[in-house]
Amino acid sequence: MDLTALTYLVVGITFAIYIYIAIKSRASSTGEFYVAGKGVPPIVNGMATAADWMSAASFISLAGLIAFMGYQGSQYLMGWTGGYVLLALLLAPYLRKFGKFTVPEFIGDRFYSQTARIVAVICLIFISFTYVAGQMRGVGIVFSRFLEVDITTGLLIGMGVVFLYAVLGGMKGITYTQVAQYCVLIFAYTVPAIFISFQLTGNPIPQLGLGSELVQEPGVYLLDKLDTIVQDLGFHSYIDSMNVSTINIFCITLALMVGTAGLPHVIVRFFTVPKVRDARSSAGWALVFIAILYTTAPAVAVMARYNLINTVHPSVTDTEITSIAYQDRPEWIKRWEETKLIQWEDSNGDGKIQAFNDKNSEFQANAEIEYGWNKSELKVDRDIMVLANPEIAQLPNWVIALIAAGGIAAALSTAAGLLLVISSSISHDLLKGTLMKRISEKQELFAGRCAAAVAICVAGYLGYNPPGFVAQVVAFAFGLAASSLFPVILMGIFSKRLNKWGAISGMLTGLVFTMGYILYFKGVFFEPMAANIPENWLFGISPEGIGTVGMLMNFAVAFIVSSLTAPPPKHIQAMVEDIRIPKST
Repeated sequence: MDLTALTYLVVGITFAIYIYIAIKSRASSTGEFYVAGKGVPPIVNGMATAADWMSAASFISLAGLIAFMGYQGSQYLMGWTGGYVLLALLLAPYLRKFGKFTVPEFIGDRFYSQTARIVAVICLIFISFTYVAGQMRGVGIVFSRFLEVDITTGLLIGMGVVFLYAVLGGMKGITYTQVAQYCVLIFAYTVPAIFISFQLTGNPIPQLGLGSELVQEPGVYLLDKLDTIVQDLGFHSYIDSMNVSTINIFCITLALMVGTAGLPHVIVRFFTVPKVRDARSSAGWALVFIAILYTTAPAVAVMARYNLINTVHPSVTDTEITSIAYQDRPEWIKRWEETKLIQWEDSNGDGKIQAFNDKNSEFQANAEIEYGWNKSELKVDRDIMVLANPEIAQLPNWVIALIAAGGIAAALSTAAGLLLVISSSISHDLLKGTLMKRISEKQELFAGRCAAAVAICVAGYLGYNPPGFVAQVVAFAFGLAASSLFPVILMGIFSKRLNKWGAISGMLTGLVFTMGYILYFKGVFFEPMAANIPENWLFGISPEGIGTVGMLMNFAVAFIVSSLTAPPPKHIQAMVEDIRIPKST
């Protein structure tokens, strides 16, 4: 069976499974729609949480980032994994004890203010739509390559599938669908990694293969070889921290960490288990399931970069660099060229492919003299590295089809969780909680489904016009979460002195500053107002890391305003005391 037919078969089977689960477990009440009736077993919730959290950014883009950034890519690994630990230990048990449906509901009740609740909804919508844009872009990339449709068609198909199980099933349907999606994505991620690790190093365990010797060059380690090759092509060292802005690394890592702990679609997962004890247990299980992918990602990244360079430049030494002729390029490059995610421009007219660091002026000058190279001719989208890896390594078609299904599963699982959060915020927090308090449960459920449908349409548009590659867009969302929701959630649990005025002021300050900074350098619906280069950044901090500054501003404004205004009522202070002592019930 050819690759296209096999891919359609595998993806079609997985879609059928998702839709079947959604129909069988569709929500019949608001409790089931928002929090799955609070009856999800811890291990099931842990697996669903892992799928919800490991989005297209984790599956598609993380290894691509590490592949091209090397040491600098560690900020994403540390930030995302560290953030989840922070969430599991610091927030999850306390929020579960509070026992409501949504994050804005917690903020509204804790800060005894409908205004605070509405501001939280606004923050949540900005975060979720920014995040979901990255997921829908991931869906479009997978569909455009493996199903050989354009990105618009791919987005429409993805939107249709998400609509069916998110709108019908609500949180109940999404939870069990995400369990199936986790099984698909983790199998799809690890199987190619095992094949490639064994192919390159003779070690079938990718985590160990990363530090093993090459089969073709005994005594030479994979990481050392890659480090030598990239430096011979004018890039910075793959494994050293040279030429890296420490403050920017720190800010991006911290923004990702606290942003993870403030992500509403992950937090709400801990509302779905029966007891506080189960929230802790499911957080532990989720860490186990997450660790399988995150410990594999660096190996996948290194092997993908190594195979890519060897494809374009079969021999790289201090004295000689060979290039393949464009007409001799492998089939996988031809296929990805059709998606425009790989592009080649013969700048020197020699008919060969060159891929080097043309921003390194010293290397570029030498390369022009020795090889006649004037600029790097191959542009490779970072988001394709994981998806293209099996093709680069010439693995069987069934493995390639499997990774396509995994990429779609990763993107759709997170997209569904985000869309449900948007839906519940609008129907439960805005309508039921504020504007239309007397609507019935049936009307609220209908409103939630309508809101989900509208949110899917907006998400599709943002996926078609994203402000960056997948992991970058996701980093923006984490920055927004870090600067707006995380401080008030943390202080809402651990500070009895923080009042509604402080919370509202802090959230608005963090959101406006961070969003303004991102739009200033990235634009979205308009052209950026300044070049996104280190010389223009505030304190040398990129838009991906500015959420850290926004968070500090949120804390500062919240504490200052709270100290200048009246303390919260006694019953709110008593509620905080009660939340801070989670019990097993």
